[in-house]
Amino acid sequence: MPVLEAQTVDYHTAGEPFRIVVAGAPELPGSSVRERREYARASEEVDRVRRLLCHEPRGHADMYGCFPVAPDDAGADLGVLFWHKDGFSTACGHGTIALGAWAVESGRVAAAPDGETDVTIDVPSGRVGARVRCAAGAVEAVTFRNVPSYVLARGVAVETAFGPLTVDVAYGGAIYACVAAGDAGLAVERDRYADLIALGREVKAALAGTEHARHPSDDRLSGVYGTIVYDDLGDAADGPHQRNATVFADGEVDRSPCGSGTCARMALLHADGRLGDGRVLTHDSIVGTTFRARVAEAVPAEGRDAVVVDVEGAAFRTGEHRFVLDPRDPVAAGFVLR
Repeated sequence: MPVLEAQTVDYHTAGEPFRIVVAGAPELPGSSVRERREYARASEEVDRVRRLLCHEPRGHADMYGCFPVAPDDAGADLGVLFWHKDGFSTACGHGTIALGAWAVESGRVAAAPDGETDVTIDVPSGRVGARVRCAAGAVEAVTFRNVPSYVLARGVAVETAFGPLTVDVAYGGAIYACVAAGDAGLAVERDRYADLIALGREVKAALAGTEHARHPSDDRLSGVYGTIVYDDLGDAADGPHQRNATVFADGEVDRSPCGSGTCARMALLHADGRLGDGRVLTHDSIVGTTFRARVAEAVPAEGRDAVVVDVEGAAFRTGEHRFVLDPRDPVAAGFVLR
């Protein structure tokens, strides 16, 4: 008999996978999603399930997923713990988009066949929203509304194998370091994939433990989660156009334009004055998919000027799975080669 069994529903958002565990998740005690994340990070039992579902041979080095949990209070429809190959993240915009689609398509949140339905989700960084647009009973698009995003630092000097660079640091539910690809002699193209990963790792390592990697008020949200390497493609009629590769965790690459990373970019662009009069960021990924983002509201947060950002994308179901762990399996809960 298998010693573990788990059922999942899998989606992708703009090409980035998202595995939702609907049965077989471990117990996750805590009075809030943020507390549950801290429990998960310290629990070998919980981490064993994460590794089983994320790592090879059931997953891969760029897999992403979540454990749905109870929300912090009755004001939200559900809570969620996000995970990737190296642990548990504080935020995930592409995952929130997928969760909105799943909540409506599964009937967990009732929705009219035509029009918009709000799904409210508690994540470790706070309470976020997914506005799900349906037509003729099918989900057409989902708009992710994030926690406030703001600039943490500008022009931070970093030494890399690609030469001395300056990076900007911003918070969008997680902390991101942003660097122009051209400054490193790169472009956000598939044939530079290995170089983009190497640069992302270097920048993250250079900022680890510095003041720039600290959340202003809650150390549980500290640490540079990812490096956003971007190409600025100029301004279209309705706003900036950029392409990025977000390298997060230890060398994991987001196939989507990165939802929470898009919000971090929006905070920087807003501070630069490029998002006035309802202008929109068209944000492309390394695989050619697109999010469109706009500032919903300018607000104060953590003593800083901040923006609440809406990011629109689409998620599609890719499969449903029943995973087992056979006690005779010599590779047990899995492995990764990168």
